[in-house]
Formats: sequence, structure tokens, C-alpha cells
Amino acid sequence: MIARPASPTLSRRQSLWLLAAAAAGFLPLLPWLPGWLSALALAVMAWRGAMIWRGWRTAPRWLPVILAVAGAVAVGLQFRNIFGKDPGVALLALLAALKLLEMRSRRDATIVVMLGYFLVLTPFFYSQSIAYALAMVAALVVITAAQIQATRDGEPAARSLRLAGIMLVQGMPFMLALFVLFPRIPGPLWGLPMDAYSGLTGLSESMTPGMIANLSLSESIAFRVRFAGPPPAHKSLYWRGPVMTYFDGRTWRMLPRRGETQLPYAPAGPPVEQEITLEPHNHHWLFALELPASLPPDAMIAADYQMLSRVPVRTRLRYQVRSHPETLAGAQSPGTLLRESLQLPPRVNPRARELATRMRDREGADPRRIVESTLAMFRREAFTYTLTPPPLGADGVDDFLFSTRRGFCEHFAGSFVFLMRAAGVPARVVTGYQGGEINPVDGYLTVRQSDAHAWAEVWWPDHGWQRVDPTAAIAPGRIELNLAGALPADEALPLLARPAFSWLREARYRWDAVANAWNQWVLGYNPQRQRDFLASLGLRSPDWGEMVAALGGVTGLLLLALTAWTLRRQRATDPAQAAWDRLSRRLARRGLERRPWEGPRDYAERVAGALPAAAATVREIADLYAALRYGGMPDREGLPRLRAAVARFRPG
Repeated sequence: MIARPASPTLSRRQSLWLLAAAAAGFLPLLPWLPGWLSALALAVMAWRGAMIWRGWRTAPRWLPVILAVAGAVAVGLQFRNIFGKDPGVALLALLAALKLLEMRSRRDATIVVMLGYFLVLTPFFYSQSIAYALAMVAALVVITAAQIQATRDGEPAARSLRLAGIMLVQGMPFMLALFVLFPRIPGPLWGLPMDAYSGLTGLSESMTPGMIANLSLSESIAFRVRFAGPPPAHKSLYWRGPVMTYFDGRTWRMLPRRGETQLPYAPAGPPVEQEITLEPHNHHWLFALELPASLPPDAMIAADYQMLSRVPVRTRLRYQVRSHPETLAGAQSPGTLLRESLQLPPRVNPRARELATRMRDREGADPRRIVESTLAMFRREAFTYTLTPPPLGADGVDDFLFSTRRGFCEHFAGSFVFLMRAAGVPARVVTGYQGGEINPVDGYLTVRQSDAHAWAEVWWPDHGWQRVDPTAAIAPGRIELNLAGALPADEALPLLARPAFSWLREARYRWDAVANAWNQWVLGYNPQRQRDFLASLGLRSPDWGEMVAALGGVTGLLLLALTAWTLRRQRATDPAQAAWDRLSRRLARRGLERRPWEGPRDYAERVAGALPAAAATVREIADLYAALRYGGMPDREGLPRLRAAVARFRPG
């Protein structure tokens, strides 16, 4: 039996480089790892670094095994599973960290490098932002440089990093070709079916006092909009979302509705064309200006005019929609819908009920007069629009209307709808977003979670459902300007919404424009966009065979171009090759031209036979050149000797 030769051991320098490669793969992933696993990985890296620096012996072989078993059990207990995105990433990180403890040979170095390449991709399961893409590029350079160091010990650090960067640049045309031409499949590239989407923020299926106020402190982007023409006025930007009909005394909730593909109304008035890029929120609702006249693919419209996706929005979604803000809808609403819009729980908010009864008796059965009377009360009384309202008791509407009188949009909308129903007027709460901010860099309207809003709809005979926004009666600046324009100066606002930070908003505009371009053209490169792009190149409706052929042709041409460029550059920039070529040219002028198939030592022997006086020098030059090019001799050791030998060579 032939024994397998032992793999060369790693030097101190090589081990430090591999440790740096492991750290480069770990650091972007730390925010999503369990706390105990992050602490364990950092402790292992620190311990391994101390071993390398102080020359300590490596850990016993049984220790990584015990830690691996214990860690796998801990992962299983924390996630109640060992399959799926989160436990899979945690196990990969655990094994990559523990491999550092038994890293001794070049074979171990290869495993560490491969684990690093896999590890550096895992943050994309959680975020596909530009920041993480740049972090991945930096990590790839460090890991590749560590791989170079593992095979070429003593290579200068700057040269290894430079070579790793060159290799990455050389690979970019191939990555671009694969990205553009490889057949795309529906669904997210980095998503998994078992994802929980627990980290997503946004509107929900219910509304309680304080919910939207808390949401308004978030700067997260809800969606972006590009208009075909000039954008409508700020006060007209009502982005319809979940409609709340059921009220239990404290919480407004959606009722289950079956969506229809046919619009329950006839669009009227001038249209507003929108292209909306919606961020994932793991719910069915889609957003558009009231009221949509066309539906995106795989969308439907509910009886309450809410636009819904047939599947939860779990990836960034781009769709086009045409809205008609002047549309009147619901004049012939079914009786069931109107009865649901009059529902109130018994024996709650008696003072509000009494107030509504007095208004109905005073104004009669005309819903318009009841609405105007209620809005006049909001304007007349000392109500305050604030993000920090006081808590409410069991009769929350009574407490708000007669005691605290401090609230946010959900307080005004909810209490208004309660009064309308108590007065016999069908009404419901509509949540969504109001307003948005035009980015002057790219022209997109950016709607953030801080633009979340709640308003009311009331039903008038012969006119249908009419939007009524009680917030506009209290704080018209919120509707006409923005959140910052409606709140007192001492209110807590998102940092970038404060007037004093206008310079920071300008920087955010530019970053948002770059991020939007990244989302549109990179993350948003879906099957439809691929088909559109290929159609612009003349490939209309290509099948898989045509796309594979195109991909093979492009990559083949790129490979040929890269090979030619590499050979030319190597010949031009390799100092050892340059010295050897200089010697060859001098000998060629003496009639001793090097033959294409001739190696350096064969050529030296032929020259030595023809020029006996220069035999020793030419053999020395050939040996040095072969050692530098093929024997792994460091440049700093052999290159000065090679250049000196070529300089003193005299053909005789």
C-alpha cells in the first residue's frame, strides 16, 4: 500500500492570512447569527490568533468534535430544526469557526478557504443591499489573497491582494454574462419558502391606538413610485391599503373578503399612471392611488376597493397601475356591506354614542351635515395632533373625545368612524400611506413607513363611498406638507425628517437614488425584464436552448479574450520573463534564436555548446529563470540575481 504524502504544514504567516479570511467571511454575517454563536466564533478566532502569534500548540483533536456536537444540539434547540435557512447558516458558521482550531496543513487551508467562499454568500439570504454587496467583494478579495498565500508562502501582502483583485476583475465579465443570459426563474433568487419574514415592518390587518404613531417613527421604505407625468399634489396622494370594518371596542380589524378580478366601479376623470416598486411586507395588499382602473398581473380587487395580490408579497414587486382619483364608487353597495359598516360593540363608549345621537337629532338624516358637524367639532375643540398620546382606558373613544384630546391619525379616524356609525351613517377606517417625498436625483416618489396614515370613508346615498380625513381638520399641514410640518417643534421625529438636517437629507437623496437603481436593474432583473432586454437585442421569446447557446458563445469569446490578454500581460509585466526575453534577443542576434518548443535548460545547453566561454553564465541564467517561473523561488531572492546575471552576460 502506497502511503499518501503528508500535506505541507502552514507557516505562521499563512495561518494569519487564513484567520483574516475567516474573519472577513464572518463579520458581515454576525447580525443574523444567534448571540451565543457569534460569541463562540469570535472567541475561537481570538484563541486561534493567540495560538499563532505566541506559537502555542494547536487544540487537541477531540475538542472541535465535542464543540461541533454541542453546537449542533444548541442550534437544533434554538431553531427547533436543523433544516432551513437560519439553522443551515448557523451550522455552516459553526463548522467554519471550529475548523480554525484544527487548521495545520495546506489541506486544511483549502477547506478553510472553501468554507469562506460559501460563508460570504450567506448574508444575501437576509439582505441584498449595496452595502452587503460591497462587503462581499471585499471579503472575496481577502479570502482569495489568503488562498494565494497558502500556495505561495512569502508573497508580499500587497501583491497577494492586488492579484486577488485582478482575478476578481477578470471574473466580472463572466459573472455579467451569466447574470444577463442565464435563464431566470420566477421567484426570489435568495429567498427560501420557510422564511418567516418576521423582520418586515409595515401596516397590519388590525389597527389599535398608537400603532401607526409607532410606525411613523420608521424611516424604512414602503414603496417607490414613478409617474408617467407630473406628480399629483401632495394632498391628493392617498395610497389605499387595508380597510378596517370590524370594531371590538378597542381594535379595528379587516373582515375576510373574497377578491374579484372585475372592478366594482366605473373609472372616471383624468388618469394617473404609476409604476410602483413595492418592498416585501408578507401580506396580500398592494398600493395605488385611489381608485385603480387597471389591475397588475395576479392581482384582484375586493368589494371594499382594496387591491390585493393572490400571494403574499414576499419579494420586491414592480407593477404598473392606472388610477382615476375622481372616481365615485359604491352608490349601489350591497346591503350586507352597509350593515357591516354600521357595526358597533354594545355597551362601550356611552358618551360618544350620546354625542352622535344629539348630532343626528340636530342635523337630521343627512350624512353630509353630520360629517360637517363632526369635523367642525374637531376644529373647534382643543384637539392636539401628536405622536405621543396618553394611554386610553376601556372606553377609548370616550377618553379621547372628552378627556385626553391628544392623538395621532388612528385616534381621529377611529373616533370619527365610531361617531358616524353611532349616528346611523355607514363608515369604515382605511389605512395606507399619505404623501411621499420626491427624490430630486432620480425623480422617484419615495413613500416611507413614516408616511403611514389612517382616514375614514362614509357612505352617502347616490354618491357612494366618500373619503373623509379627520386629520386634515386638526393638522392640515400633515396632508398638505408632511409629518414634520404638522407636529410641534418639540415632538420626536425621525432624524432625517427634522429641518435642521437638510444636508443629511441631500446625501440620503443620492444614496436612495443609487439604491433604487440597484433594486431596479440588479435585484429586479426578473424573467420579464430579462425577456424585455433580450428582445431589445433581437432575441424574441428565446427558449432554453437558444439562451444556453448564447451564453456558451459569449463566455467562450470572453475566455479567448481573457487568455490572450493574460498571456500578453504576463509577457509584458513578468520581470523574470522580461529578463529571459532580453537574453533571448541578444542571443538571437548571434544566430542562436530560441525555438518555440525549447525549454530554458535545453536552450541553455545548446547555447553552451555554441559559446563555450559563456556556458557557465547561460546555465546560471537558465536555472534562475526556471526556479522563478516554475520552482516557486521568491522574487525578492532570485530576481536580483537573474537581472545581474543577464546584465553581465557577454556572448563573446
